[in-house]
Parts: sequence; structure tokens; C-alpha cells
Amino acid sequence: MQLETETLQLLTDGLKILEQGFATLSAHETPLPLEHERERMAQVMGEVATRMRDNYPYFHPQYAGQMLKPPHPIARAAYALATWINPNNHALDGGRASSAMEKEAVADIAGVFGWERHLGHLCSGGTMANLEALWVAGQLHVGKKILASEQAHYTQPRISAVLGLPFAAIPTDDRGRLNVQALEKLLQAGDVGCVVATIGTTGTGAVDPMRPLLDLRARYGFRLHLDAAYGGYFTLASNLAPETRESYDLLGQADSVVIDPHKHGLQPYGCGCVLFRDPAVGALYKHDSAYTYFTSRELHLGEISLECSRPGASAVALWATQRLLPLARGGEFAAMLEACRNAALGLHQRLASDSRWLAPIVPELDIVVWAPRSHSARRSSELSQRVFDAAARRNLHLALARLPVRFFTRAEPRLEPDQDTVLCLRSVLMKPEHRAWLDQIWEILSQAAKEAIA
Repeated sequence: MQLETETLQLLTDGLKILEQGFATLSAHETPLPLEHERERMAQVMGEVATRMRDNYPYFHPQYAGQMLKPPHPIARAAYALATWINPNNHALDGGRASSAMEKEAVADIAGVFGWERHLGHLCSGGTMANLEALWVAGQLHVGKKILASEQAHYTQPRISAVLGLPFAAIPTDDRGRLNVQALEKLLQAGDVGCVVATIGTTGTGAVDPMRPLLDLRARYGFRLHLDAAYGGYFTLASNLAPETRESYDLLGQADSVVIDPHKHGLQPYGCGCVLFRDPAVGALYKHDSAYTYFTSRELHLGEISLECSRPGASAVALWATQRLLPLARGGEFAAMLEACRNAALGLHQRLASDSRWLAPIVPELDIVVWAPRSHSARRSSELSQRVFDAAARRNLHLALARLPVRFFTRAEPRLEPDQDTVLCLRSVLMKPEHRAWLDQIWEILSQAAKEAIA
């Protein structure tokens, strides 16, 4: 196994070009480390590299557990190059070029949802992006309740608490999607300011149904926010199921969207993005700063962000990646997403046709959940842990998820519900090469099952 190193040459060549851009400055040589410092730096770097070996192999196809994938080489190189300047995208004074690149990159993402006019920016990730979207909702519907499904990300109630807004969880159907009938009952109280639809739950990859949510918004007047941190990019994929495709085709009618380029967007952590369909919400961010905004009348990104200092390097890396791999249906980037979904469908099909496993949910995106078939939820959960451990010993790294037992009794009515949940196995097949590795993954999983279930 060899790590990718061509990035190093890209970085070296890029630094030469960058250096030429500052050739008119007065002569100044950046102080170089003294010899003893170079030796010490080499020693410390060796220690860093050794310490970093204490990680799961997130870059390898045999890592199929959490939502981790390597950045694209162009993103790594562009990010590192930008750190030689170390721009801060809070104000144009701190990052002129990187701020312009952020605006262009964010506009490309907004275009995926059909938005020519929008307001948006990058941030540290989905948590901060969702916080901004719910903050805006709270400013427009003061004191009103936030609703999200029971399978929504756990940060939704946490964010609501931080904002001082009441929160209520909506039950889901047996596929992990928001239950529309239960939602309408909550809406009838008239105290809901925002409904969060999850476009790709982190547990099962479920996509909340958009059409009935839009119908309810028209009747009850709440803001509709999309937490598409994980699944947003799949709107570019051509191989979604018809029901899922219908929801994706309606995403652009939401009021706000969160998407995480550091997941399927091939970016280093942390790179999230929040988008608002109506640019007028920018007025909610209005503030004065006597010393920050003084060199340009153009929009400073800090004027539309709750965060202040933000890494311009993230914008540079994202811009470079989208320049190389445009966000277009039928393009190379979209093909990567399609390969991931095909891998998930392939694994699910094998599991569903094998008597050893319960695989109750057909993947909508690229997340697969399953459990060892057993007489009870408790026993199935115990076996899941054993399979998980046995697979890890063979360098197949999965994840565990605790899901409602009703998700599994739908597929196996004889399963005794002796506890409320089933601890099941979960794979996120978010590397395009997972499709080519299915045979090997299946072989290792079968070996682990033979050991654990015997």
C-alpha cells in the first residue's frame, strides 16, 4: 500500500508560480531554520508521522465505516499552497483572492440547486452551517419551534437549545424518513417556525419526502430548511430511485440548504456550506466594525457569516476541485457519486439474498445497514458487535448503528422485539472504488460472520 505523493510536485510547482506574483516586493528572505532546528524539525515530523499511524485507514476501500474519505489530490495541494499566504476570508483585506474564489465556488454549489440568486458562504462544517440556518429561522420566526425527524442529526436539538428555541422530534416511517402525518399534527398548534428536512440521514441515508413538505409549508407558513450535509451532492447522480429523484428535483424550493464539501465534495476537513434562497436574509447579519471592512465596497464574507476568522485555504481547495471536476450531471464528479450508490446497492443485494443477514432498507444513497438474523433484537445486537470486531481483525472496518427495532421487524416479523433498538452493522460506501472492491469486502465479511456467528 502506497500513499499518493504526486501532490507534492503539484505543490512545489504551484509555489514557484505563487512566488512570482510577489516579485515586485523589496528584497526579503524568509528566515530559514538553522541547522540544529532543521534536525529537530525532521525529528518532530518523524514523530508526527509515527503518531498518525495510529488511525484507521480512512483512505483505503477496506475502510467502510464512518463518513470519511480522502480529499482529492488537487484539494490537498491547493489547500497547502494557500497556507503559504494563510488568508482569512472574514474580510477582503485578509483574503482578496480566496474570498473571490469562495464566492465563485459557493455560487457553483448554489447552481446545483438551481439558484442563480442566493446568499451563502463556507464554514467549518454542517454543525455551524445548520446553526446559521436555524439562527436565521429564529430571527424571522421569533421564539417559534424547530422540528426535525427522530433520525435527523443529533446536533439539531442541540443547536436549537443553543439558540434558545424550542425543539420537537418528528417520528419516522419504517424507512427512516420523516413521517408527514405526524408532522402535520404538530403543525396544527401554530407554533412552528422551521421544519428541518434531512436529505441523507447519517444513520441510513434516508431522504425526507420533499413534495408533501412543500405542500405543508404552503398551508402552515414555516421555513423549510434542508440538512443536506451528507446527501446534497447526490442531486447530480443519475441512478437514484424515482421516489428519491422526485425529492431531489424539488430541493431548490427550500428556504435554506446546508451541504458539506468535506464529505462527498472531496475536501479536507472542515469545509461546510450554508445557502439561503432569498439574499435578503443578509440584512439579519448587519453589524458595524470600524477596523475590518475598509478597503472595498464589495461584499465582505464576514458581513454574512456568524463566524469571524475563516480559513481562505478551504475556499481555495474547493475552488480548485470544482474547477477540475465541475458540478455537472453526467460529468466525472457525478460519476463518482453514481459509483458509490451502485456499490451500496450491490452490497445490499448480496445481504438481502443471504439467509444470515437482515437488510431491511434499500439504500437511497450509499449507506447500507444490516444485522445478523436471529430470534431476538438483543441477540442480533450481540452478534452485530461480534461481527464488527471480527471484521476489524481482518482489516475490514465497518460502523455500528443503533436503529429502532421496527425497522427490522418489518423485514422479519418473527424477530422478538425484546428491546427497543437493534445494534446493527453500517457501511458508508462513499469511495467510488468501493464498487470494484465488493467481492473482497464480501469475502472478508463472510469470514468474519463465520467466526462470530458460529
